[in-house]
Amino acid sequence: MNKVTVNASKKYDIVIGAGLLRDAGQVIKNFCRGGKVFTVSDDNVFPLYGEALRTSVRKSGLEHFEFVFKAGEASKNLSVYSRIVENMCAAGLTRGDVAVALGGGITGDITGFAAATYRRGIAFVQVPTSLLADVDSSVGGKTAVDLDNGKNQVGAFWQPSAVICDTDTLKTLPEEEYRNGCAEIIKYGMLGDGDLFYKVKNVPVRNDYSGIITRCVEMKRDIVERDEFESGDRMLLNLGHTFGHAVEKLSGFSIAHGKAVAIGMNIITTAAVKLGLAPKGTETVLREALLSYGLPLSTTYGSDEICRAAAGDKKTVGESITLVVPTDVGSCRLIRVPVEDLKNYALAGGLK
Repeated sequence: MNKVTVNASKKYDIVIGAGLLRDAGQVIKNFCRGGKVFTVSDDNVFPLYGEALRTSVRKSGLEHFEFVFKAGEASKNLSVYSRIVENMCAAGLTRGDVAVALGGGITGDITGFAAATYRRGIAFVQVPTSLLADVDSSVGGKTAVDLDNGKNQVGAFWQPSAVICDTDTLKTLPEEEYRNGCAEIIKYGMLGDGDLFYKVKNVPVRNDYSGIITRCVEMKRDIVERDEFESGDRMLLNLGHTFGHAVEKLSGFSIAHGKAVAIGMNIITTAAVKLGLAPKGTETVLREALLSYGLPLSTTYGSDEICRAAAGDKKTVGESITLVVPTDVGSCRLIRVPVEDLKNYALAGGLK
């Protein structure tokens, strides 16, 4: 088992290894003064791992309640959020009880937001079951739901009390979800670790889940400790997300987050090379890595559509937006540009 400790506004541990779900109840008990645990999951994950978590929680002497929603980005909205907190209230949860997110990034985001706002904040524990959630969304305390206007428009910074990454849950991960997680891992390599990038480019991620997840979590830990509330360096984690979120939004979220980030990374890296901000060939090795995991490089949406969608992104401040631009494999910089100049990057990135 590997352990990474985050020293943010709340200090907590991320544990990574096989078979951790069976002891999750004992971990959760450390943060549960009220004796009740409220698990949120979706209807894909809960049938696989809900009983194991329920059993572990009850063995630790705690009451267990659960809420299961329909899987998919379409459920990450204020309506489902409202149902979660209403059910928390019906279960009699107090400020001493614990919410648990059992699932992928969508589950973690909406559960964390519910925990952050129910009775002005209760503890919550992340139990990620997807590769993308393991390496990225379960760590760092960003919680949110979507609005019709875009992703993650309503949310809060609310750090978990613990993160339990049981790599055995990845055995049931659909191939498409595996690829989505690999896109985020490639992102970590591109933004700050060339060795990690070339490792996953040449050797399948599934050959070393624990090691690769641990390295990504360490990188995120370091960035979050420097900039917990995303006023500077933490924006680096948005590599590929400005154009990627626009693709997701335009597709009605039919294009998954990891695939959209892959497209976004290719656009901004291609633009960086064309504009002389990154060495020639940087875009080529990125494309090779993405293609090796069956990830897409392009979109049918045009530059005007993409830029209109991106202009509504939460990273926009006033009339400007911060772009994460690669300067080489393993290195990125933040560039704030007027929203009206975003199209120049889109066109340089290959959009029509």
